[in-house]
Amino acid sequence: MLLLLRHRLNFMMNIRCFQRSFSAASLAPVQLPSPMETHLWYILPNEVKNASLLNQYLEILSPCEKENVFRMRGEQLQRRALLARALVRTTIARYQTNSQVEPRSLKFKKNIYGKPEVEWQDVDGSHLPPLHFNISHTSSIIACGVTVNSAIGIDVEEKQRKLKNNILAFARRYFSPYEVGLLTAISDPEFQRQEFIKLWTLKEAYVKALGRGFSAAPFKTFTIRFRTATQGHLSEHRDSEAFDVVVDSFDDPKNLTSNWQFALIELAGSHYAAVCIEGDRTTKGNGTRPMKLTVRRTIPFVEDECVSGTDAVVAIVGLT
Repeated sequence: MLLLLRHRLNFMMNIRCFQRSFSAASLAPVQLPSPMETHLWYILPNEVKNASLLNQYLEILSPCEKENVFRMRGEQLQRRALLARALVRTTIARYQTNSQVEPRSLKFKKNIYGKPEVEWQDVDGSHLPPLHFNISHTSSIIACGVTVNSAIGIDVEEKQRKLKNNILAFARRYFSPYEVGLLTAISDPEFQRQEFIKLWTLKEAYVKALGRGFSAAPFKTFTIRFRTATQGHLSEHRDSEAFDVVVDSFDDPKNLTSNWQFALIELAGSHYAAVCIEGDRTTKGNGTRPMKLTVRRTIPFVEDECVSGTDAVVAIVGLT
């Protein structure tokens, strides 16, 4: 009982400290990603249940964002939508230390294909960093990727995601013949399902990095390959020579196939996460270097934890 009371007192002290720190809109500043580096931040929604904290997040949203949150049906959907927008705002604001941009003051726009972008505003003549971001979520994780001067797309999928349809039938509808062939060659149903999810995650990250929408870049119009692959299965390529993911485009190779870098990881023990960023054009055709990826688990305004190099981040392909 004494231990329980002590935990309760510590919790109340943490809440008071949190309230004071939030009133100053403090976020731990983070250095900008280096060239060809990606920062990946994620929230586990089940860790954020405090009503006061959720209300604090609501306060930093724009009126339009608030309306979109309340439009969701059901408490769980509303909470995930709220956490997603709060993650984006607090993450980007961390990198604005010179101009001290508040999360609520950030403005966003969409490109002609609907991909969200930061609408940078000059603040006291300060030069704001050219950050790019992308967000993805499932029912149990919300992730935001950040780069500088490089387009980015990310996707997260649950490792235990269940498919209502037959996997091969589903793959024939959305995947290229080469990818369908890879899956067809796998006899073990569970292994086949895992490989399907990994391919889906990589393909979705690539389309999101292009920023042109799924209708402009259907999954069937390009193939994910591995330059050093022998059999082509993702689970076989955890060594240092297996990082080079190649995109072959069928319909529009000039515009779609470029120098893109990929990383695929197991995240938080429960998800696959894929990151795709636009590479250095000067190295086009000469292969790519492994991506540098820094991963942090966060509860904005409460705690941040760098989990790179821990069991929470297991490299599958594409990392240094």
